[in-house]
Amino acid sequence: MRAPLTVAAVQPACTALDLARNAQAHARAVRDAAARVVVFPELSLTGYELAADPVALDDAALAPLVAACAETGSSALVGAPVAHGHGGRAIAMLAVDGDGVRVAYRKTWLGGDEESVFTAGDGPTVLEVDGWRLGLGICKDTGAAQHTAATAALGVDAYVAGLVHRPEDLAEQEARAVVIARACRAAVVFASFAGPTGGGFTETAGSSAVWSPDGVAVARAGREVGGRARATLV
Repeated sequence: MRAPLTVAAVQPACTALDLARNAQAHARAVRDAAARVVVFPELSLTGYELAADPVALDDAALAPLVAACAETGSSALVGAPVAHGHGGRAIAMLAVDGDGVRVAYRKTWLGGDEESVFTAGDGPTVLEVDGWRLGLGICKDTGAAQHTAATAALGVDAYVAGLVHRPEDLAEQEARAVVIARACRAAVVFASFAGPTGGGFTETAGSSAVWSPDGVAVARAGREVGGRARATLV
């Protein structure tokens, strides 16, 4: 039988464009979360800075985060810009564990100024952790009906996403989670930035949460920096 999966959506402090400092904050969040899967917001390693340099998967600044995952047995899903194609960049979700760093997913649905500086990813995908099939999304993906339907068709057990939303977008954040949970018949884990995060976001929504497959929130964080929502999926 598949074992239960403990997940956490976390809201670390972010210093815009400071990869090393943010990686240290991520490492602390992983240790504090005590979860098998720890989900971070969109572009969590750099802040929502569209001009940030791509993060190399072997950058020495990520070593503390890899070490924290090795110590805890966690898989961290973190946000970063990465090189993509011939000189392009993508908004990515990186999977970090004790063995290193890899790209798990690239954002498909770009919005606003993102479209002029990033390349879209190839669409929905699944990350398997301990027999659990995790569908992946990043911010605007969560509001795209096509993305939700295609993810549901992959037969996922949970949908996890990193977000950056303004406080006035919180109601939309909540509504999207319920739609996804019911469409995918799967748990939903949203990690949403709290506090300032660069790129004009002096204030963000926070309120990360975990929802059951029927769209009921089972764990919530507040709007504070450092908050987290933690739950065990069965």
